[in-house]
Amino acid sequence: MSGYHRGELAVQERAGLDRRAAGAQRAIRPDIPEVAADFLARQPFLVVGGADERGRIWATQLTGEPGFLRVPAPDTLVIDALPLPDDPLAGLLTSAGPDGVGTREVAPARIGMIGIEPATRRRMRMNGRAVRDGNGLRVTLDQAVANCPKYIQERHHHRIAPGEESGQRHTVADGDALSPVQQEALRTADTFFVATASDRGDADASHRGGNPGFVQVLTPRLLRWPDYAGNGMFLTLGNLELNPAAGLLVPGWATGTSLHVTGSARTVWDAEAVARVPGAERLVEFEIAAVREVAAASPLRWSEPVPHRFNPPVAG
Repeated sequence: MSGYHRGELAVQERAGLDRRAAGAQRAIRPDIPEVAADFLARQPFLVVGGADERGRIWATQLTGEPGFLRVPAPDTLVIDALPLPDDPLAGLLTSAGPDGVGTREVAPARIGMIGIEPATRRRMRMNGRAVRDGNGLRVTLDQAVANCPKYIQERHHHRIAPGEESGQRHTVADGDALSPVQQEALRTADTFFVATASDRGDADASHRGGNPGFVQVLTPRLLRWPDYAGNGMFLTLGNLELNPAAGLLVPGWATGTSLHVTGSARTVWDAEAVARVPGAERLVEFEIAAVREVAAASPLRWSEPVPHRFNPPVAG
C-alpha cells in the first residue's frame, strides 16, 4: 500500500498544503531502508497502536534490549516482545486456547508503529499486518516513513533491573475519566503518542511534543492540544477525517508508568480558537471513553528533557 487515502487528501487540501504533501509522498515507502534497519536495531522500545477486541484504539509500548527489533527482509519487522498481560492491547494477536491454556493464532492485526530515539531526535514510522511469532511479533509492512526531529525532547535512558527500585510495584488502575493525578500528568507532559486508524482499519502511531502545558485538560474527559507545523502529510488527521477513534500513550519517563487513554478525536479548524493557541495551525479535541494506567510497565528510566528549540511557547 502506498500513497495517500481520501481522508489524508481531504485534510491536505483544506489546510492548503496539498502541493507540499504531494512532494513529501516520495518519503512513504513499502519497505525499510538499510540505514533505518540499523536505527531500529539500536532502540530499546517501540510504540505500537491498534484496536482491541472491542474495536477501541489504544497506543502502547514494547520494550527490549537493543536488537529486539530486527529487519530480516526489507518488508518485514520482527519484534521480540509482546504486550504485557494487563496491557490494553494484550489480546491483539492471541487468545486462550480451547482448554484455557496456551494460545491460538488469530487473524493478522493491523498495527501502526513508531521507533523513536529521543537522544538524537530521530524517528521512524511504520504500519503493517502483525502475526504472533514465538514470543514476539512478525509484521509485514505496508508503509514506512522517516519523520523530522521537530518537537522531540532530548532524553537519555538507562534500564533498571527487576526490583531495583524499592516501593515500585506493578499495579493497574482502570477508569472512564482522568483522576486528578492523571490530569496533572497530562498538563505537565511534553510528549505523548497517538494511535489512529483509517475507515478500513489501517493503523498508525505518531508522536506529539511541545512545552509542558501544550496539552489542555478541559475536563476530566476532554483534552485539547495544538497541531503544530509539520510535514504536511496529515497521516493522523487524515485518519481522524474518516474514523474518529483514537488512543493516547503518555509515558512516565521517570517512573516507567504507562498512561493509556482511548476515545474519539476531532480536528478543530475554527480560526478564532486556533489563534488563541501559540504556534497552532489547527487544534485537536479528544473525548475520553476509557483510561488504563499501568505502574512500572517499562524498565526504562529517562533523564530530564532538553526541550526542542522549535517548541512553540505555551499561553499562560
